[in-house]
Amino acid sequence: MALDPQLLEILACPLDKGPLHYLADENLLYNPRLRRWYEVNDDIPVMLVDEAVEVDEAEHTRLMARITSEGIAPTFEV
Repeated sequence: MALDPQLLEILACPLDKGPLHYLADENLLYNPRLRRWYEVNDDIPVMLVDEAVEVDEAEHTRLMARITSEGIAPTFEV
């Protein structure tokens, strides 16, 4: 099961309040501006700053390549 589309429309990074990219098969919401991702456990986003995972350059590049190639839209437009 995936996150509710209505929930996705309002999800924002708790740190910079910007949009996220939802990678459903990896169970994460990614913030490319801060290079952090938030886990999604049992279809519940864990939006705690202290629980976010910072990614290195290689992981950022991999995630951005997926987002670009698969056309994964942000949760909302700025």
